[in-house]
Amino acid sequence: MKEKKKRFIGFYDYTVVLTYIGLCCSVVGMTQAINGRYRIAVVCLALSGLCDMFDGKIARSKKNRTEEEKMFGMQIDSLCDVVCFGVYPAMICWLLGVRSILGWIVICFYCVCSVIRLGYFNVLETKRQQTEDGANKFYHGLPITSMAIVLPLVFMLQVFLSDEVFLFALYLSLFVVGLLFIVDFPLKKPNNTVLTVLVLVVAAAVVVMILCSKFHIPKLGFPNTGFFDWLSRRIVG
Repeated sequence: MKEKKKRFIGFYDYTVVLTYIGLCCSVVGMTQAINGRYRIAVVCLALSGLCDMFDGKIARSKKNRTEEEKMFGMQIDSLCDVVCFGVYPAMICWLLGVRSILGWIVICFYCVCSVIRLGYFNVLETKRQQTEDGANKFYHGLPITSMAIVLPLVFMLQVFLSDEVFLFALYLSLFVVGLLFIVDFPLKKPNNTVLTVLVLVVAAAVVVMILCSKFHIPKLGFPNTGFFDWLSRRIVG
């Protein structure tokens, strides 16, 4: 029997819906961050992390997935993670004031580490699925979704810290979390109880942030290095 030709590329079933919802939350959050609505942006990041926590469990609930569907789901998950937990947190931090030359270095370091982590995960997971079924029980290094937990907690600290210390915390969190993405150490995947605790902790941080944040974001301009002034003069003249 001849296989029916598809009208659209890709695979369309419930196993990837939550991944797409998480991506949409991040895209909406980006627009809010650009408009200065940082509280909403951080909430959207937390929602993206919540979606990522459970999309794998939903995908594995479908028992008759083909190898192509499994590979597609893995690739889609990683591609969305690059946006949601790589570019998006870096963008929030830049808008919040991580804008010096050191800030550029830290943001680029974080983004490069996130891409390295996801690329390496795809290689390992592809090899693993060829020999065994089910989910891997351990992470290699810190999972990229961790930034959806770390950034809301750091943002909550703004209630208790000065603007300068809060800004330093953003620098530090980008560097440390990025580094832990690529350091190879075994980290056991959390069970449902631990996941519930993490969700409650992030929810509490978000509530504190919304209700109590002083929200005095440091107003730092574009890096005054003179480089772009020099470059524009060279281009024009």
